[in-house]
Amino acid sequence: MSLEEVAKRSGVSTATVSRVLNGVAVVKSSTRARVMKAAAELKYHPNLHARNLAGGRSRTIGVIVSNLDNPFFLDVYRALEEDCHSHDYEVLVANTAYSSKQLIAAIRLMIGRRVTGLAVIVSEMEDAIVRELTESQLPTVLYDVGAAGGNITKIRVNYRQGVERIVEYLAALGHQKMSFIGHHTVLGPLDERRRALFDTVRVVCPNATVRVAVDGDSLDGGRQAVREILSSGPAPTVIICVNDLMAVGALKELRDRGIRVPQDVSVTGFDNIKLSEFCCPALTTVHIPRDRIGHSLFTSLAPGSNGATSVGKELVIDPEFVVRDSTGPARK
Repeated sequence: MSLEEVAKRSGVSTATVSRVLNGVAVVKSSTRARVMKAAAELKYHPNLHARNLAGGRSRTIGVIVSNLDNPFFLDVYRALEEDCHSHDYEVLVANTAYSSKQLIAAIRLMIGRRVTGLAVIVSEMEDAIVRELTESQLPTVLYDVGAAGGNITKIRVNYRQGVERIVEYLAALGHQKMSFIGHHTVLGPLDERRRALFDTVRVVCPNATVRVAVDGDSLDGGRQAVREILSSGPAPTVIICVNDLMAVGALKELRDRGIRVPQDVSVTGFDNIKLSEFCCPALTTVHIPRDRIGHSLFTSLAPGSNGATSVGKELVIDPEFVVRDSTGPARK
């Protein structure tokens, strides 16, 4: 069906039909009702791509994430999507699997689609990619990577504060034999957690030892990392995980081996995804407010949303330490 057919059936001009469907001008309510009725009867759907080309701006917000299999990214996306839908925006999402090459392709796709704004929630950011985003002048929010300024807004979590709370708590419980399991530890935001761990250990419990194992950002990655830790030396008294997803995998591996948590080995996570509360035992972790991040992304990117996040500025989020059942005193 075409715009002309809708105009013919409703008895108005194609220009009036366009104004009604795009909501760009005041049209009498009786005329609007007639046009909408004709469009529904003819099952007419506007060509959104053509509309974007004509108007120069879409009502679509682009979202790029590193790993949609990780509930952390999915929670942020859902909060952003909720705001988009309630304000008549569409969402275009891309997953990079921590690939810089895929990230570049996704960014260029979003620019080509003329999205209103772009949320980049990734760890694999490179300086050249940030420069490309800056030169594009596309309103962009970066999460934990790059720097704010111009068209770039940044949301940053104070990971160091969260890691410090974990180490201080574990030291108070007498833990000296520690292990850290992570993924993609050469990437900035993830390496920051590892560096914060070693820095804090040197200050809080300088006699403690820390062994590191790295695997994929997944449940199975957590299991594999624990296998590496246990095969490389004496069992630690605590396993500190870079995120909750890997921590839940670690709990599964320990349980299958008959190793009790927390009596034999304590386990901590990071992010406080919903699964951390429902796994067994419930996971001691650090809460990052994914809903707040998602809503801040929308208010930074949607024109006229009057959000709290200022364009071109940096928003710093302080995490909260959450103690549950997966941690206890170090075994004797």
